[in-house]
Amino acid sequence: MKLQILEKSFAVCRLEPNSIIPNWALASPFFSLSRTGAELSVVCEESLVPKEIRSETGWRILKVVGTLDFSLTGILASIANPLAEAKISIFSISTFDTDYVLVKDVSLDFACKVLRSNGMEIT
Repeated sequence: MKLQILEKSFAVCRLEPNSIIPNWALASPFFSLSRTGAELSVVCEESLVPKEIRSETGWRILKVVGTLDFSLTGILASIANPLAEAKISIFSISTFDTDYVLVKDVSLDFACKVLRSNGMEIT
């Protein structure tokens, strides 16, 4: 499996569930939104997040390269399990086409080493 490291540092933000989707999030080259009855979660480029927003910063994104068919199983597990065994925390996002795994910037080099030792190619 091939993974690509996205260049920027990202933040995972928590807003109130009835919040309007913020323009600063939409300005990010990569962003993800999830709304539940309890919150609006925003993942976007860290530099765009206003200081007053509750957020967890310092995330880097590993993108699974290529389009994944919905019938495939175990893709995310093949990334998450070795990282969990190495005590590396993740935050995952899935889209229609592929999966994204976020790891803390301080863990990125070690995460890449772990994933490479499990047969993954990382660019």
